Amino acid sequence: MDKKAQLSASIVAGLAAFLAPFMGASVNIALPSIGREFKADAVMLGWVATAYILAAAVFLVPFGKLADIHGRKKVFLSGIFVYTGASLLCALAASTWALIGFRVLQGAGAALIFGTSVAILTSVFPPGKRGKALGINTASTYLGLSLGPVIGGLLTQQFGWRSIFLVNLPLGLIIIAFVLAMLKEEWAEAKGERFDFFGAAFYGLTLVGIMLGFSRLPQKSGFLLFAAGIVLAAGFVLREMRISNPLLKIELFQENRVFAFSNLAALINYSATFAVGFFVSLYLQYLKGMSPRSAGLVLIAQPVVMTIFSPFAGRLSDKIEPRIVASLGMAISSLGLLLLAFLRADSALAFIIASLAVLGFGFALFSSPNTNAVMGSVEKRFYGVASATLGTMRLVGQTLSMGIAMLIFGVLVGRIQITAASEGSFLQGVRTGFIIFAALCFAGVFASLARGNRK
Repeated sequence: MDKKAQLSASIVAGLAAFLAPFMGASVNIALPSIGREFKADAVMLGWVATAYILAAAVFLVPFGKLADIHGRKKVFLSGIFVYTGASLLCALAASTWALIGFRVLQGAGAALIFGTSVAILTSVFPPGKRGKALGINTASTYLGLSLGPVIGGLLTQQFGWRSIFLVNLPLGLIIIAFVLAMLKEEWAEAKGERFDFFGAAFYGLTLVGIMLGFSRLPQKSGFLLFAAGIVLAAGFVLREMRISNPLLKIELFQENRVFAFSNLAALINYSATFAVGFFVSLYLQYLKGMSPRSAGLVLIAQPVVMTIFSPFAGRLSDKIEPRIVASLGMAISSLGLLLLAFLRADSALAFIIASLAVLGFGFALFSSPNTNAVMGSVEKRFYGVASATLGTMRLVGQTLSMGIAMLIFGVLVGRIQITAASEGSFLQGVRTGFIIFAALCFAGVFASLARGNRK
């Protein structure tokens, strides 16, 4: 593959990798403004964020499979069109329900993009150079996370929340122009295979049950939905093992140790780290009395470190076994979480920023080498499904992480407003959360090491 094709794929995938996290981080900052305009309560605002994540998770693997069959460039381009169009519709939304509906469409567009972008990179770069490319791509993701709160806050303050969605329009058009002008090849190694439509619907219901159920714990409806999701998951696996053209080849998990344990490590890592921003943001604003903007500036310490070190980690995983680099990253992440478990009401800001930086460094060492291990462990015809499965682990892990956080608060703090009287139980909840997350991440080290060598 020539260098021009590699450069083109890197630019296109990097811009796409920046787009979605930038959008997500910006929308979180804008939620209070959206709530004021539409007079929406906290539950409805939660759905503005949740609808996007759920839709992306439900469609990732089906769209990854479609990309393997019909062409990754074609599906990726469709995703940019859908995502850009949905962004315009979000900016024009006249009610909270309309905005939630358009966020579902935006999530579907994101699934079309992320079920294919990493697969395209993997198709273009040979194994010896793949880690470096994936590291740069991961850095683009964290750059989006870093700039989202800052630029999103500025746009919301100066031009209103709708401007956040409108910013996607020129970015989307730039990516479309790059794809049409620079990406000349197509990749469809599973061409001719039948697409399992029933399996896709089955898979979607399974994920909705698990993710939505866990996010509603400890409510009774949460337990019921989660249990239904687990039952559906068992039925889905049994069905996929019996049909000739499955949506998700279960043998990848049964027979491919690197693929199975790398995905498990990703699920554990995201489950242990995603709610950190939620905990620290509340701590800084309630116990330290900081403004949302000041708290946001403290929180970007983690993604900034991730942005800086991800390319280095990716290059390292081309030279050293990815499981070694990723496992070291998981261990360092566990250390960062353990440091945060020692938070006190009077903890210095320098300690908090240093702990977040340690966590960010660990995550950088884990993420791109782990992606390199997943993509290097499968045949070309499974690149789309492998990329999408890893993306699904990320989204399910993020949902589980927030579910654990809300469960801890529900048990230790209760459904009360956080005031001076409840500061003690709030701090206990935050510490308990970090202890649980540190233990989970430490267990993830062994899952990461258990994958064996890729080469």
